[in-house]
Amino acid sequence: MKWVIFSEASDSLIFFNNFIHNTDMAPTTKKTPAPPGVAIWVLVTLLWGTVFFWTSIFMLQLASFELQDGFFNPSGQEQWQVYGVQVGVLILFALVAMMVKNRLEPGGKKQIARWQNISEGKGEKIFVSFAGSIATSFFFTALTAATFLGSSAFFGFVVNLTLPIVLLAALFNIAAGIAASLMVGFVFLIAQVGRKKGKG
Repeated sequence: MKWVIFSEASDSLIFFNNFIHNTDMAPTTKKTPAPPGVAIWVLVTLLWGTVFFWTSIFMLQLASFELQDGFFNPSGQEQWQVYGVQVGVLILFALVAMMVKNRLEPGGKKQIARWQNISEGKGEKIFVSFAGSIATSFFFTALTAATFLGSSAFFGFVVNLTLPIVLLAALFNIAAGIAASLMVGFVFLIAQVGRKKGKG
């Protein structure tokens, strides 16, 4: 069995799009995958954004404790208040990312071509993007920190996050990113994506 590192975490958009629109996930299907629509972009962004929001909170607390720097200890209520703001930010980000993606790559032809290769057994068996995990971890950690800093004055609680805290928390958060990539990979595997034609 060939195990290859998957290069783009964004291809999960194509997977979920086809999973919703095609009940037959077998590689014998002849349907041409359609590029993900607004709902898929928003749902997938909210899914990963929510996962990394909570892991980022834990990692920011851990980093603050390890460095004995700053102050980051939001209560449960404060976390949910900021999460409400984060949801709005994530939806906006999803819409902007979709527009940029469609402008740079109309129709998502590269993603669709990769999906077709995978469905015909020419692709990867386990989908793990280590580079994507690192980038995703840093992005969502920084986004969560920025949302807390921006929301603290509005909701009336104290947050003091320094750059070293955010960077260390992002490093800690890489483990969560890799775990998320592995989870997506096993979903692909269970769905029998990437199996060669003629095999069960």
